[in-house]
Amino acid sequence: MFTVTEIFRSDHRVKGSKFLGFLSPAANLPEAERVLELVKNEHPSATHHCYAYILNPGEPVEFANDDGEPNGTAGLPILNIIRSYEFINVLLIVVRYYGGTKLGKAGLIDAYGTCAKEAAETANLKRIKPVQIYTINYAYNDQSYIDKLKNSFSLIEFEAEYLETVTLSIGCNLEDAAKFEKAVQKFRHLLNEFKIEGKSFHILE
Repeated sequence: MFTVTEIFRSDHRVKGSKFLGFLSPAANLPEAERVLELVKNEHPSATHHCYAYILNPGEPVEFANDDGEPNGTAGLPILNIIRSYEFINVLLIVVRYYGGTKLGKAGLIDAYGTCAKEAAETANLKRIKPVQIYTINYAYNDQSYIDKLKNSFSLIEFEAEYLETVTLSIGCNLEDAAKFEKAVQKFRHLLNEFKIEGKSFHILE
C-alpha cells in the first residue's frame, strides 16, 4: 500500500471543459472533509467538485461522490485510480469547469479518470505498513525486556513518556501482532499496563 504526504495536482482539458485534480493525504474522515472544503473554497465557481477516498489501512473505508454528474461517471473513475495505485489514506478530488460542450457518459468517465490518473502520476509515493498500536507501562529496571521485544519484532515507537515509570506507545506490523502479544504474555506480570489500542499505519522512509 502507498500514500502521499503532500498535495499533488493535475490539469486536464477536454472540449472546453477544464478538469483540475488534487491528490491529498487524509489520515481520517475529518481531515478529508477539511481538504475538500479548502478545494471548494479555492474553486467556488467550478461546476462540480467530484471526489473519492480510501481511508484506514486496518479496515479500509471507500467512498465516491459524483457531485451532480451522472451516476458512476465521476466518483467511481476517481476511486478506481485510487484502487489501481493501491493508495490508502488519500483523498482524490477532480474539479470541473464546464466548457459548454457535453461529453456524454463515456467522455466524462474518461475525463475524470484521466485527470485523476495524471494527479497520481505526479505524486511522490510513500509505502506504508499497517500496524497494531499498543500502550505499555513498565518500571525502568525492566527495560531489558522491552529492548528484547523491540529487537525481535522491529517495533515502531510513536510516543514515550519517562516519569516515575516508562509509558510507550508502540506499533507492531499487523502480520506479527499475534506473535508479539503471545511473547508479551511471558512476562506480562512485570508490566504495569499492556493495552491494545487499535490499528494504524507507519510511513516507510
